[in-house]
Amino acid sequence: MDKKTFILIVDDEERLRTLVSIFLEKQGYAALTAEDGSIAVEIVKDNPDIDLVIMDVMMPELDGWTACRQIREFSKVPVIMLTARSQEFDEIYGFESGADDYITKPFSLAVLEKRICAVLGRVQDNMASSSNTSGLKIDKDAYKVSLNGEDIELTLKEFEILVKLYDNKGRVFTRDQLLDSIWGYDFDKDARTIDSHVARLRTKLKEWGSTHLKTVYGLGYKLDY
Repeated sequence: MDKKTFILIVDDEERLRTLVSIFLEKQGYAALTAEDGSIAVEIVKDNPDIDLVIMDVMMPELDGWTACRQIREFSKVPVIMLTARSQEFDEIYGFESGADDYITKPFSLAVLEKRICAVLGRVQDNMASSSNTSGLKIDKDAYKVSLNGEDIELTLKEFEILVKLYDNKGRVFTRDQLLDSIWGYDFDKDARTIDSHVARLRTKLKEWGSTHLKTVYGLGYKLDY
């Protein structure tokens, strides 16, 4: 028997939770619900089999952005954010909080299902390729990187850039996003800082870096492996 795909729906509006959960169950998914971000964080902690979280941004107790960041501290479960807002800042903030996709309310259930399939498909692709990264190993607890059994000496910022890109395979990060995420929002932004760190990182990773650490011209950087 095939394993059910568990999806957690987080929204303070009961009607939306019910509507989405009924729809998903008709599509063959198993739906769980939570009315607040803090409850969602605990549910994800207690249920490692959850495959996807669909979470509203604006909730009274704990907002979706904060809940997503807290979930990212212990889980890589994909998160789709829902919001009534449409400003570009909100989308960028959502992605920097660790969201995998972003849907603006109101939305159709058919569109939601397409987004769910796309996100789960990317996760499966990442899992399929994660065991074959051409000899690169990252030990996040020890802050160590090795390539084909050889330790690679990285600075802390080089390590953090590599981990950020590695954990978000195929996703493009702008220079400003990397600066804000790794150096902090109060850092005096200079794109050359990112460029120089990525250039050194690519050199240290040798052929692996040249092959997999990609420059997306006019945008930023991504890691394909």
